[in-house]
Amino acid sequence: MERQKRFDHRVSKIKNNLFLAISLFTVFVAFQLLPNTVFGQDLYIGAATVDITPKLPSAVDGQMTVRIAKVAETPLTANVIVLESRGENTTVIVSCDLVTVPTELKEMIQKEVKKSLPELDTKKIIINATHTHTGGVVRDNRYNIPEGVTQVKDYLQFITNQVSKTIVTAYNQRERGSVSWGISHAKVAYVRRAVYEDGTAKMYGSTSPSNFIKMEGYEDQAIQSLFFWNQKGEFVATCINVPSPAQIVESRSTVNADYWHPVREGLKEKYGQQLVVAGWIGAAGDQTPRPRYDEFAEWRMIALRNEKKSPDFGAHSGAVDFRNEYHLSEIAGRIIRAVDETYETVKIDKHDAPVMKHVVNNIELPMRVVTETEYDNAVKMRAEDMNDPERAQVYSRRIVWYSKVVDRYEIQKTTPQPMFPLELHALRIGDVVICTNPFELFTEYGIQMKARSNAMQTFVVQLVGPGNYLPTHEAVRGGHYSAIVESNEVGPEGGQILVNWSVAMINKLWPQ
Repeated sequence: MERQKRFDHRVSKIKNNLFLAISLFTVFVAFQLLPNTVFGQDLYIGAATVDITPKLPSAVDGQMTVRIAKVAETPLTANVIVLESRGENTTVIVSCDLVTVPTELKEMIQKEVKKSLPELDTKKIIINATHTHTGGVVRDNRYNIPEGVTQVKDYLQFITNQVSKTIVTAYNQRERGSVSWGISHAKVAYVRRAVYEDGTAKMYGSTSPSNFIKMEGYEDQAIQSLFFWNQKGEFVATCINVPSPAQIVESRSTVNADYWHPVREGLKEKYGQQLVVAGWIGAAGDQTPRPRYDEFAEWRMIALRNEKKSPDFGAHSGAVDFRNEYHLSEIAGRIIRAVDETYETVKIDKHDAPVMKHVVNNIELPMRVVTETEYDNAVKMRAEDMNDPERAQVYSRRIVWYSKVVDRYEIQKTTPQPMFPLELHALRIGDVVICTNPFELFTEYGIQMKARSNAMQTFVVQLVGPGNYLPTHEAVRGGHYSAIVESNEVGPEGGQILVNWSVAMINKLWPQ
């Protein structure tokens, strides 16, 4: 009996050792089969906001004519969020109330930050513009800016100083935290290109003529959000992705952050003044935050919501101008409600050690080729402006617009297919990814990226850089502003290459 017990004990021990060996071997094999398996590290977060309102008077950017602002209706801000996956990556997100982000400005900020934070990989600073058309001019040699008005180089240096100091502050204040993500929807984006029976299209074209047949392209009504908490559980920062540029009050000669100002103020009123709100614009080159049809119905509702008598439009003729404070409040309210809904849903799903990977690629896209006819037209139109001194002053931006086409045509004589260099970021945070591009990217491309992405949720962020419109084939066939050679350095062929590159970068972050 005793011998049997000892025998059974030895058998049991051998089985246990064998089981342990098999288990360890299985884990080893699993790691070999999944070499790209990644595990999250503790997330550290720092966030801060800084004023980047230009000294007045200041020229404001975004239109063909020179506009001088003597009044700042709202502040302009840069909103900074530093994310560190301890032992892995540090990413810096900077959202600026600007029309675009010139390469010169990005490099100035990177260089200045490097002085204080030599350990930081400044290539992983993502700087985007909210595309307000009532921000200070940041593109040099585009406008004839009078003496006594803030000059571009001075403004760029001011932004650099403000943003770089704030990045350092946010970096030094980073602490353990957590993140959540989610999606809701709101009607903010309206396609702004109308198509007519003859196949032509027009940005902001009227939809009332009998030859109007459709709006060109797609709309994206997703409002996507990232929420960040500190180690005390306090809500400290958010990134909000809206697929429509901040262009409600775009024609004013004032400084104004457009709809992002009431969005920030509304969220801070609810969640606390400590909240940093970074605004991201989704793929929205063909979108506007102003209605293109049903105008009278929408305006009536806005008027009634503001306790005003319903306007009498008579036979509903004429146009409704949505470039006012009431529509700013309306659009901001829609965004805030979508963010609130998302917040309430995902606040129970916080991640304090998400997988975080950030890759940066520098690529080239084929530039849109300038035809001889397009060259001749550019020369003619430029001459009409330049030959009239008054027009030359007012339309200095337009002269540059045509001059760039002339220059590109000359380059093509020695370089038949010139290339456009650009920088792309893909940032994975847990189940979501942020992918960037420098363009005013038509929405169709952004939808392709989202649809083909392996991420649960994909944030497409445009205007991370100085690019201009990138249209679709349909838009180029329709013509008009935003889809003509003067508006495009890169055409639809380059757009599809951009999509493919972005999707490849994204999907490489998700092991199969």
